[in-house]
Amino acid sequence: MKPNITPNNTEKKLGDEDFIVSKTDSSGRITYANRIFMDIAGYPEHELLGIQHNIIRHPDMPRGVFRFMWNTLKAGDEFFGFAKNLCADGAYYWVFANITPDFDNDGKLQGYYSVRRNPPRSALNILIPVYQEMLAIEKRSSAKEAPDKSLEYLLDVVQQSGSSNYNNLVLSLYKPNGV
Repeated sequence: MKPNITPNNTEKKLGDEDFIVSKTDSSGRITYANRIFMDIAGYPEHELLGIQHNIIRHPDMPRGVFRFMWNTLKAGDEFFGFAKNLCADGAYYWVFANITPDFDNDGKLQGYYSVRRNPPRSALNILIPVYQEMLAIEKRSSAKEAPDKSLEYLLDVVQQSGSSNYNNLVLSLYKPNGV
């Protein structure tokens, strides 16, 4: 069960050289968490292993982003995106995430592998207002329609940005001056 945590306005930041690494099974339960993940999120290993990865989901994150993420992963593709995560003490931290499906030798989905790093503030300055509008759309929509309605808005933002697709947009925000 996800703990009932009251978010606060304390931001924790990953170092520029820090990488959060985690693995989950195919249902999203954590099977591995590196020390940096445990340290920043504020959970000991025994409170993470076997728990749904959404234990760190911050309420400021639109459900539409996660709908898009799961659609991408279920199609067998890797996902790139920015997320605001919730710490055990109510603080938050932003990440740029790369999530990849993990297949066994027979092509069967084993789970997901995720590497997250410190995002550039320039990207967050662009995305935070987008996420805020997505949340507003979700609040105006029925619970069932909310993720799809906000995802529709996100895809409109991608199209209006001139990017050919979502991944190109988020990758350009992560590395605004190229590789």
